[in-house]
Amino acid sequence: MDGSSPPAPADSLPEPREIHARLGTEAFWRIARAFYSRIERDQLLRPIFPASLEEPIRNQAEFLIQYFGGPEYYSQRQGHPRLRMRHAKFVIGVAQRNAWVDCMRGALMDAEIPVQERTVMERYFANTATFLMNSDGE
Repeated sequence: MDGSSPPAPADSLPEPREIHARLGTEAFWRIARAFYSRIERDQLLRPIFPASLEEPIRNQAEFLIQYFGGPEYYSQRQGHPRLRMRHAKFVIGVAQRNAWVDCMRGALMDAEIPVQERTVMERYFANTATFLMNSDGE
């Protein structure tokens, strides 16, 4: 067991676009900082990120704020997210996908995201990570 709470019943889950209003902006910065703290220690994923993680932290926090219903800071600064295009230059196979999802699940726990919101976010992250896969290899 990974120590996480059981998932919330589907009928009690918020809509993704409601999550920013429920958690507030700072929660997304906590998630991004916790995620990249985990990336810093991940032997498989760390090499694909730049030496300084400040810009990736900002990009991720602002993207998540926007996706989950907050202000569109990410698009104002970076344009349309185009996740598949922005990630195409990286080899993303099953191993990379799973490592990324594990880091994100851990970050949600580290950031103390409540179970209802965490359940919705975990589903989004798992689906998106699968969507971004571009390699059949490990």
